Amino acid sequence: MPEVSALVSFAIASFALLVIPGPAVIYIINRSVASGRSIGLASVLGLELGTFMHVLAATVGLSAVLATSQSAFNVVKYLGASYLVLVGLRTILRQPQTMSTTTDAMTKVQAFRQGFVINTLNPKIALFFLSFLPQFIDPDKSSNALQSLMLGGVFVVCGFLTDGIYALTASSLRETLVKGKALPFIQRYLAGVVFILLGVMAASAKIS
Repeated sequence: MPEVSALVSFAIASFALLVIPGPAVIYIINRSVASGRSIGLASVLGLELGTFMHVLAATVGLSAVLATSQSAFNVVKYLGASYLVLVGLRTILRQPQTMSTTTDAMTKVQAFRQGFVINTLNPKIALFFLSFLPQFIDPDKSSNALQSLMLGGVFVVCGFLTDGIYALTASSLRETLVKGKALPFIQRYLAGVVFILLGVMAASAKIS
């Protein structure tokens, strides 16, 4: 089981990352603005369940790496740090996504299923977990799989809270969000900086 301090640090880092509007957040805002609050929340549930599928996969993968050797674990850790920095740079360089207010007929079940498929089939999420989780796992502790699973669970809960807030806010402030200019700036520059900082933190983390 991770130390309480590790869980708290991970939760803070997760919130810092999740509050930045990325592709999932833009999807939630689009769905909430176009189809309403309940559809937006159903999408959130689907997205988080899809994220949890990657948590399970990362738990198995990281446990296998840890069982192989400490050196292999270090390689994964540094590759993950490099990946996060690369994502940050690419985020800063590319244009942010646009939002749509086009209304389409969709049930809650359809919204849930769509959100689940979007995140489950997104390979970038798998790469993210393999790069983000290792810095908070203590290889010297037993139950590395349990550490990974608990940290991933914390991330999913944080994601549900932040994405849920976005869904509720977007459905209430549709006109402001669509016409506002702050969201594209945050989505591009602030998100890029956060990814880069996470990469630096991963690379500089002490390895036992």
